[in-house]
Amino acid sequence: MAIYCDQTGYLPQDRKRAVMTAGENYKVMRMKDGGEEQVMAGTARDAGTDAASGDHVYEVDFSEIHETGLYYIENEKGERSHCFRIGKDVYKELQRDLQKALYFQRCGCALEEQYAGPYTHPCCHMGDAVLWNDRSVVKEVRGGWHDAGDYGRYISPAAVAVGHLLYAFQLFPESFQESLNIPESGSGIPDLLSECRYELEWMLKMQDEEGGAYHKLTSERHADFIMPEEDKAQFYLFPVSSMATADYAASMALASRVYRAYDGDFADRLLKAAKAAYEWLEKHPEYVGFHNPESCNTGEYDDVCDLDERLWAAAEMLLTTGEQKYQEQVSKLLQEDLSRTDFGWTDVSGFAALGILTDAAGTASPDSVGELRKTVLAEADRLVRVAEQSGYGVAMEPEDYIWGSNMVVLNRGMLLILAAMTAKKDEEAGSPDQAGGEKRSLIYEQTALAQLHYLLGMNAVDYSYVTGYGEHAYRHPHNRPTECDGIEEPMPGWVSGGPFKTPCDEVGRERIREGTPPMKCYVDHAACYSLNEITIYWNSPAVFLTAYFNREL
Repeated sequence: MAIYCDQTGYLPQDRKRAVMTAGENYKVMRMKDGGEEQVMAGTARDAGTDAASGDHVYEVDFSEIHETGLYYIENEKGERSHCFRIGKDVYKELQRDLQKALYFQRCGCALEEQYAGPYTHPCCHMGDAVLWNDRSVVKEVRGGWHDAGDYGRYISPAAVAVGHLLYAFQLFPESFQESLNIPESGSGIPDLLSECRYELEWMLKMQDEEGGAYHKLTSERHADFIMPEEDKAQFYLFPVSSMATADYAASMALASRVYRAYDGDFADRLLKAAKAAYEWLEKHPEYVGFHNPESCNTGEYDDVCDLDERLWAAAEMLLTTGEQKYQEQVSKLLQEDLSRTDFGWTDVSGFAALGILTDAAGTASPDSVGELRKTVLAEADRLVRVAEQSGYGVAMEPEDYIWGSNMVVLNRGMLLILAAMTAKKDEEAGSPDQAGGEKRSLIYEQTALAQLHYLLGMNAVDYSYVTGYGEHAYRHPHNRPTECDGIEEPMPGWVSGGPFKTPCDEVGRERIREGTPPMKCYVDHAACYSLNEITIYWNSPAVFLTAYFNREL
């Protein structure tokens, strides 16, 4: 018997659910100075068998509780859930640490105690890089964020992470007023933009003379588990790809809009880089792929199609410049068989929808807006149905538990937020679309919030997948500095990759029996790179979600 809940907490006015694995009577207890009190009692509702976990589950709905405080749920046998809090600000510190984690990935600078606390280290990776296919070419490309648990830096993941973060800032600026205690704090520029600029300045160095973007910057092989300053291997610039160049153009164009109000010169640099990258794409209409050389084992980030990246690039260039030629490209690419609803590095087409549907200026054509609106709402409706069939409220089917499944969860949360914002515009315009008397926008919003609940502990393995958040937060991310720094507690705020139905690392294969339900294919172990690695683009959609729910603080 277990009781699973969001170990961080719940917002006062929103739906609150927990999951039990037996049909027990329960009571909700509030902890107070000098004792505790019962505030609710009931019997968990039989919700059937959850396909992804194999559990027969029972729902505890305590949405009627609104009072700020610390709570737990107890069944009639005296078994308790983890403690959780109800309050308007339950995700405030979480959002801060999700952002601050990116600072700890900075490459090419020392992390000093006044900003990093105990997680300090000297400058790392200060040498120049060599072009892989022409060793006579040497270039200075210091800076940026380490991509994941390794020390590589990759353009497409960087573009996606920056895209999540800059759209979060653009749409919910009120959620980014807090200091992150980084070296740029107090500059008059929001700290999130300063942190993103650290990545963007590196990205500007990753463009070749013809406008193409180098696919990645890594050593030939992953470093052993050593601190970053101990990694002295030669780093290489790997060949330009059309995927990386399109992602580069898109993120630079988006960034130029966001930074225009703060630093016009920097915005001009970004737009110049975006235009050069887009011109490269026009000169290379064919797909230019990338595959690791035989001797290289660092992240490949390969793709089989670049049409979704080209759609994102065209959309951002349209929104930034207003030029008709980009609208023509958007219209053409919308005729292709693309999802238009995803925000991961393999499929970025959802960014086109995010930009166009939230553009207050109405830059895109009505036909493009209408097509994207229809697609986004249809996918959101599908995700709501999937979440309603899940005993844990997660918008995931068993086959969706791939490598980095928590990224899928969070990206779907982003799509649901976009759908909520889109439906709310319709409702405000006097065209409410309701389901069973409930506004469509609210259904989408509450389903998005359920994805956070899953991430933070309401799942079949009882883990909060964010370090430092929850009584049973995972503690052993696949991350070299965390494993090598001699500090027992991991840096707070890192999102784990999460369950993977077919783990491919040795420890995962040894410890997870064949036939284990997908949601339970997880091990909290530093060697489990296919289950428990961290990445910048798994944190960034979590920032987007928490910023949305923190916007009214």
